[in-house]
Amino acid sequence: MNITIKELLDKNKYQKINIIDIRNKYDYNLGHIKNAKNIPSNNLLAMPEYYLNKNESYYIYCQYGNLSKNVVNSLNNKGYQAINVIDGYSSYKE
Repeated sequence: MNITIKELLDKNKYQKINIIDIRNKYDYNLGHIKNAKNIPSNNLLAMPEYYLNKNESYYIYCQYGNLSKNVVNSLNNKGYQAINVIDGYSSYKE
């Protein structure tokens, strides 16, 4: 499943949603989407059970949307409810 950055931002205004930035800590600290939690992709893929609950949905983004697409597919295959943010943080900044 995919969502655009605009749809994510609209959703984020009106309800509490789980947003995960899978970029590295340095990039996250340079700027991120409001309420996003930073969990680098390697950590998230290595131990998803530590960070995620299978009963909740997670909106996942990276810089351009390519890495997050792969991470989302992997998490969904493991039974998590992950949604990819198309075009990632790069589309948020523009």
